[in-house]
Amino acid sequence: MTEVAGAGPLEIELKYRMTDAATGDRLLAADDLAGLTAAAPVETVVHEDRYVDTPDGALAAAGYAGRFRSSGEETIITLKGLRRQDDGGAAHRREELEGPADPETAAPAWPESAARDAVISIVGEATLGELVRVRQVRRKRDYTADGTVVELSVDDVEVVMGDRVIERFAELEVELRQGDEAALEPLVDLLSEIEELVPAETSKLERAMDAVRRDAEPGENEPDESEKDEPHESRQSGGVAGIPVMDLDAEAGEPELQAAETAVPEADVEPVPEPPRIIVPKTPGVLADDHLAEAGRKVLRFHLARMITREAGTRVGKDPEDLHGMRVATRRQRAAWRVFGDAFELDRTDRYRRRLKLVAGDLGGVRDLDVLIEAGEAYQRRQSVVEARAFEPLLQSWRIQRDVAREVLIKELDSNRYRKWLDAYVEFLQADGVGARQVGPTDPHRVRDTMPSRIWTAYEVVRAYEPVMRWADVTTLHDLRIAAKWLRYTLEFVREALGRDAGPVIEKVVALQDHLGWLHDADVAAGLARGYLVEHAGRLSEAESAAIGRYLVDRERELARLRRTVGPPWRGVASLAFRRALGRVVAGL
Repeated sequence: MTEVAGAGPLEIELKYRMTDAATGDRLLAADDLAGLTAAAPVETVVHEDRYVDTPDGALAAAGYAGRFRSSGEETIITLKGLRRQDDGGAAHRREELEGPADPETAAPAWPESAARDAVISIVGEATLGELVRVRQVRRKRDYTADGTVVELSVDDVEVVMGDRVIERFAELEVELRQGDEAALEPLVDLLSEIEELVPAETSKLERAMDAVRRDAEPGENEPDESEKDEPHESRQSGGVAGIPVMDLDAEAGEPELQAAETAVPEADVEPVPEPPRIIVPKTPGVLADDHLAEAGRKVLRFHLARMITREAGTRVGKDPEDLHGMRVATRRQRAAWRVFGDAFELDRTDRYRRRLKLVAGDLGGVRDLDVLIEAGEAYQRRQSVVEARAFEPLLQSWRIQRDVAREVLIKELDSNRYRKWLDAYVEFLQADGVGARQVGPTDPHRVRDTMPSRIWTAYEVVRAYEPVMRWADVTTLHDLRIAAKWLRYTLEFVREALGRDAGPVIEKVVALQDHLGWLHDADVAAGLARGYLVEHAGRLSEAESAAIGRYLVDRERELARLRRTVGPPWRGVASLAFRRALGRVVAGL
């Protein structure tokens, strides 16, 4: 908390949605983050917050959100000022006042504090009533450097109305506890490079209230006219309350899925606008003499066309491969922006990248649960009837989470914001030269000039894992998978310019990525099963606990097997023969 002259204490924090809650766990496990050193082990706390206001919304009208938080016999009232997000990113700055309170009495009866005085000045003796409850399990850790203290936390959140949980999501926050705000800049740079983190545009209360509105109006998909041009609000994380969502890739060898259908009464379905038309060849068609920006535009246009083609089937939900294809197309575009993005002017392209990241997160929230459910059902079919029945509660909990994630996805696809973004994005990608960064005649700017160093840089990141492979843990292998995926995309985007010899080289990288993907899947499934057993220990029968426990053991054995056998696919890309083959391919440019 930072003191500001003429105002109350100012809360300064970074807030991110997580499309993979395991990302938060990896960050909490790190002893060093962007020059900051961990000052203590990870601590877990549980909060139940009651957000309150008067019936006529006096606190909100005065620019405050009110919250009661109880801990033991003590209750604290917190007033948080309206959020100011000066840079359009993850940074949130707002006034915060706190003090002791009694939820059962009016503010004049509370102990003295700045928060009490503020409440009295706004609502007088009126009693504050509950708007919504938010439960959260917070895992947090302090990091320090040169007088600066920041708290990194991972929050698994449930929004509660009455006795029902109406939404779950996961967030990562970094709060400046002591020191200058400039100390957060290296952390912003670090976190912006993690694709599973999306800057949060709203507070927990805003997300919770949006969930309340959706719960009260189940058929409502569009904001009212006054909201249509505002920044997108209240989006569900791809992760769900402590559920790490798998980060699967298109070519990871996933089996055919059963149809996952969301029934919507025909009378409630509004007409969907025709998607914009975009015509592309059968391949991106990148040539060695292409300007780097135009090569990127070709790749982006190719995968955007695939995304649009899959949208109608994704909405219907009968064939999960439609959603799979749409998700793959968004991932390819995000990778293309990373490969070719510096050839464009950032201020002309940032809005396309940001919305694409949000759409990809919503698609992933559904797809990853689809794959998890399909794999669990395949395991269930191999069991006896009694064992299969006892295993069912775990699968059912995943199906419920998948249905919630699908509702969030359809809400996004139905929104005016999405449609306006898509129309503008299509127009941008079909206009050659628009937004390209200016280069001089002797500046490297062609594919043949610039891609060799990019390919070798991507390979260097992969090969850097060589010294630790013999004892690499699951987290390290997960990071290697991301590096392998990056190398693969860098090669694939210019495959035609590289020539026919590129095929076998790419296949070696795909083999490593697939193996590490299966390992990641087993680790995630085991973690989810373990978490479910802990969370529901008092509600499961002995047979159900035993059946889910055996599934956990099965996934842990598969994880161990995949760790033991990572050697061959790793040597496929770490060997001298691979480097020579890669060198010949790159030399062809």
